[in-house]
Order: sequence, then structure tokens, then C-alpha cells
Amino acid sequence: MAPPVPAPTGLPDRLNAWLNDPEDPLWERPGPTARQRRYDVVGALAFVAAALVMTVLAKSMGIRLDGEADWRGYVAIALMIVPLAARRRLPLTVLVVSSAAFVALSYLSPEVSSQVVFQVAYFAALYAAVAWAPDRRLLWIAMGLVLLAMALWIVINFTVSAGYAEMFKSDDGPTGPLPQTLAAVLYTAGINLVYFGGAIAVGRSSWRAALQRERLAAQAEHIRQQGSELARRAVVDERLRIARELHDVVAHHVSVIGVQAGAARKVLTRSPDAAAEALRTIEDASRTAVGEMRSLLGVLRSETDTVRGGDGGRAPEPGLAELRELVASQRRPGLDVELALVEQRPGDLEAVAGPVGLSLYRTAQESLANVVRHSTATRVQVTLRTGGADGARWAEVEAVDNGQGRPGSHGSGYGLRGIRERVHLHGGEAEIGPRAQTAGWRVRVRLPLGRATGGPIAPAPAGRPSLQPAGELPHAAQRRS
Repeated sequence: MAPPVPAPTGLPDRLNAWLNDPEDPLWERPGPTARQRRYDVVGALAFVAAALVMTVLAKSMGIRLDGEADWRGYVAIALMIVPLAARRRLPLTVLVVSSAAFVALSYLSPEVSSQVVFQVAYFAALYAAVAWAPDRRLLWIAMGLVLLAMALWIVINFTVSAGYAEMFKSDDGPTGPLPQTLAAVLYTAGINLVYFGGAIAVGRSSWRAALQRERLAAQAEHIRQQGSELARRAVVDERLRIARELHDVVAHHVSVIGVQAGAARKVLTRSPDAAAEALRTIEDASRTAVGEMRSLLGVLRSETDTVRGGDGGRAPEPGLAELRELVASQRRPGLDVELALVEQRPGDLEAVAGPVGLSLYRTAQESLANVVRHSTATRVQVTLRTGGADGARWAEVEAVDNGQGRPGSHGSGYGLRGIRERVHLHGGEAEIGPRAQTAGWRVRVRLPLGRATGGPIAPAPAGRPSLQPAGELPHAAQRRS
């Protein structure tokens, strides 16, 4: 973070802060475009033509000084306007040249120097310098030249020009309390201060507007980059989620296929009916695996992540309502898998939010797949519980088996890593490891409800099968070992 900018104290600091930008004193306004430079040239030429016409009209009306040659006025007005052709490309140079011309041409043609078009030209030069000067320090020097030029112009008009002397002639004489000359000097100085001060104020507003536009453009670009980065991260997170889902789906169904294939091979000659049942299980598992993989891969191929129904669409994510079907698909000769549901309050399981239900389902699925692949267990107890006090509700799934690791069976560790990532995502807790007092392995995952899911517990999606408790657990299933 940049250090805070000290507040201006003295008058020079306040003026500098007003004219420049105290937060970014080194900022320079980008130079004019080629189109703007062309407009400056065309505009200066059009201004010269209009000013010459105005001078002709003024002389034709008799607004002129006796004794001044007509050509001086035309030359003076043209020389005063021509530098404006480069007012945005070389703003400070044009201001210096215009200041010198303002004084010198007042000697050449006092008649024209008091006309509006002559002073408007100097106004435009001063405005362009304040609005476009890249070096704000040099601008202060130029401002000093402006004050000097204005003072010299007043002196010239009161010492050289006969216009004021003619204006002072009056039959009645002055009627104010101040001396005539002093009043004229103060009057002229006040008008010029307001006039040229207005040019500075308008130029400063233009410069600040350009600074604000650049800041807004920079902020918009920064927001765009942040949006792109967030979109990229969202894509990465979604792909990681899909990778976890693919691992869980493939590992589960392939393990079922492998076990059933082995069983079918052993009983093929002795019990054709048992072999046929195992082959039917293999067929069902393979079809389910292909369907789920297609639905997940469809997300990667589609431009949107909209959940669609119908053939070829993305299927709904599984949840707690599919636990019974999952447990039933794992039962086989030699492996007894049971599901127990324990609700602290009636309806708790039906109100578990979808993301939490999916994570609990995947935990149970991975736990059962690991038992099938890597364990000698003959019994697995899957328990789904809810509990906690109001404001700190939780739901947990626990898978406990009675087996040991099968020799020569080693997993990749991705499944358990996926479980821990899901627990971390929801701000929950997990216990994964061998049971301390008896043989077997235990996986327990507890996820918070309400706070971690962003509000009250959401109702279960419509159309899902209901999930009713199956009574209290057996004592052994409730044991924390």
C-alpha cells in the first residue's frame, strides 16, 4: 500500500494540489491523437478567417483608433491566432509564444488588442496549457508569464493606447469616490483576473476529467482482469471437482466389476446361476459407470454448466437419498453392508443441503469402494447421523468395517485425498484410519449445516426418494473406537 499523501498546508501547496493531482503528481496526460491535431489546425485556420471578418466589420462600424494603419490590425489578429494550431501538441510552447505575442502585438495594434477575438485567442492558449501540459512544474513558470503578460498589457493600454484617454473624456467628469486612473486600472485588472482565471479553471477541469477517465479505464481493465482470473479459477475448481467425481465414480464401479468378475470366474463351472447373477451385476455397473462418466464429461464439452434433463443431458448429482441404492449395490456373498440412519430431530436428513449431501454420499461411496478393493472385511456398517445444537447443526457419515488390509493391495491415495478436500471445502472434520481397539478401518466425516452452507438448511430437491430412519443403530455400530 502506498504511503498516505500529506495534506497541503501553505498557500503554494494548496494551489499546487488544486492545479495538479496530489495523489499522483507524476501523472501525465496522454498527448493528442492525430485526429485532434488535425482539428487544431483546421480550427485555427477557421478562427483566423472569422477573426479577420470580425475586424473588417469593426472597422466598417467605425470602431478604430485614429492614426493606426489598417494592416496592423489584420496582421496582429492573424499572428495571435496562428499558434493555436499546435495548442494541444505543444501546449506550454504555445502559451509562451502567445504571452509574448499578446504583449508585442498590443504595441503593434492597440486597436485590435482590446477586441474580444484577440483576447479569446489568448484564453484558448491559456486553457490548452492548463489542460494539456505534461510537465506540471513547468506550468507554474508559464503561469508566472501569464501574470507578467497581463500586467504589461494593462500598462501598454494605459500608456500607449489613446482609447482610454478618449474614454475618460466626459462633460460631467468622474462621479465615483476613486481617482479616475486608479479606478480604470482596478477595473481592467479585475476583468482580466476573472477572464484568465476562468481559462485556468476550465483547463484544470479538463485535465482532471482526463485523469478521471484514465483512472476509470485502469479500474475497468483491472476489474476485467480480475473477472478473467476469477473465471479461470472457477473453471479450474470445476475441473478439479469433476476430476474428483470421475475418480469416485470410476473407482467405485470398476471395483464392483472386478470383484464380480472374479466371483463369476470361480463359480462359473460349479454354480451357473451365481455366475449369471455376477455377470448381471457387472453389466449394470458398467452401464451406470458409462452413463455417469458421460454426464460429467458433458460438462467439460458444453459451454454452460446448466443442469439439463432428457437424453444426453447432465443427470442430477447423487445425494443422501441414493445411499440405500449405493449400499445395496455393494452387498455380495462374503460382504454384508448395512445402512443405519440416526436423526436427532425428525426431518433433519430430508433438509440437508445438496452440496453437503453430495459430499457425504461421495464419502460413503469411496469408503465402500476402498473396502471392496483393499480390505478383507466381511461386514461394513454405514451410519448417517445428524446432531448438534441450533446454530451449530451437523451431519456425518461413518463407514466402519471389520477387516484388515489385503496383502499386495495398495491404492493411489486420491480417494482419501478427495474426501479430505471435500471436508476442507465445507469446513468440517474427518477421522480416517484403523480402529484403535478392534480390527477394522473407520472413515468418519462430519460437515456443518447452516453456517457452512450459507444459511438455513435447504429442503431436499423435489423428485428425490425420501430418506427415512431405519431405527437405532446396533450397539457395535455406535461404538467410537
